[in-house]
Amino acid sequence: MNAETSLRTNSPAILDHDLEKYFPELLKFKSSAELKKSVVYQKIKSQVERILNAVVQEDFAPEVFEKSETIRALAWNVERGNRFDGIIEAFKNHEQLKQRDLLLLTELDYGMARSGNRFVARDLAKELNLNYAFAPVYIALQKGSGVESQVADENTKSLHGLAIFSRFPIKNAQAVALPNGKDKMLGKEKRLGYLRALIADIAHPAAGDFRAVTVHLDAHSSRAHRHRQMKIVLDHLETLPNLPTVIGGDWNTTTYNAQSANRAIAGYFRRVLMGVKSVVRNHYPHPDRYFEKGLFNEIERRGFDYKNLNEIGVGTLHYDMENAAYNTNLSDWVPRWCFPFIFWAAKQVGGRVSARLDWFAGKGIEVRGKPQTIGNLFDAESLPLSDHDAVTLDFALLKR
Repeated sequence: MNAETSLRTNSPAILDHDLEKYFPELLKFKSSAELKKSVVYQKIKSQVERILNAVVQEDFAPEVFEKSETIRALAWNVERGNRFDGIIEAFKNHEQLKQRDLLLLTELDYGMARSGNRFVARDLAKELNLNYAFAPVYIALQKGSGVESQVADENTKSLHGLAIFSRFPIKNAQAVALPNGKDKMLGKEKRLGYLRALIADIAHPAAGDFRAVTVHLDAHSSRAHRHRQMKIVLDHLETLPNLPTVIGGDWNTTTYNAQSANRAIAGYFRRVLMGVKSVVRNHYPHPDRYFEKGLFNEIERRGFDYKNLNEIGVGTLHYDMENAAYNTNLSDWVPRWCFPFIFWAAKQVGGRVSARLDWFAGKGIEVRGKPQTIGNLFDAESLPLSDHDAVTLDFALLKR
């Protein structure tokens, strides 16, 4: 797949469709290649491409006359927006999350039963009085994976994507397609589409224009593939007019090749041989040291800084082997016979393993204060708002 770029801003109506009636037939296909050769896909191709090339943009923020040149940013994988009310409460009242100028969010549903069939991005923007741009990445043919597949009700729009939110005007919103690391028609969760990076220029009234990028790299991919996806994003940025730039999101720097269960299992046993405690301490929270070094070297080679923009060594995703929901999700892509080995290794470090998957990188900016990782975020029912922690960054634009 080529790194196609979409530059189309529309109202949410661009995402309307009647594709659900074709889902039962589409689910019969065992690969994307087989699906795309079919008569039924040719019938719906134009609708699918319209949706997957769309960028929705709306303005809900009041006009701001900002005096401070400090920009308060946050990146967070909100896990579909399943705990929507709690997420809104956190953004309004949590001391470290509230009054953010820029949100770079990944995993936002539109019309998925697992998240209450909300348009999560739009509803969030309206609740917080923010401008937003949303790019769909997948048309979901099913309710989801793991415990998600068991939820009541049916999907309506069946879309999933990522977004940028801003207190300031958003201009030139566009999305760059990223090739899949694994055929999304393989396995238990079948989807049409591919990840995209969402890019927009932000018009700050005091500091001037800067560029914001939300990136979600493929979980089911190799380290080399994640490096390739980031390279595509950086290549595209070099074609645009030069602006201070901040990149944030879920880069899925797990240290693993997860293109298949066998590769993930082989990688797991390799880490056991390296020493469980050493890997948990020196690699999962520090993927840039060895396993994902190519991706981070690429970022620095292009003139971007990441080391000063993140709370280095602090995990943002925590694997708890006693968590029933996690084990249900894990069984979707790891054979059950592996569980005793996984549990044994986890017990060597107390049953909880943390990895850093979420990052900021920037160019033409300077850090103000200390970047932070914000965890222990729960809703009124004491349920976690997401399986990821949020990361924050306060910065100013360098004078040009």
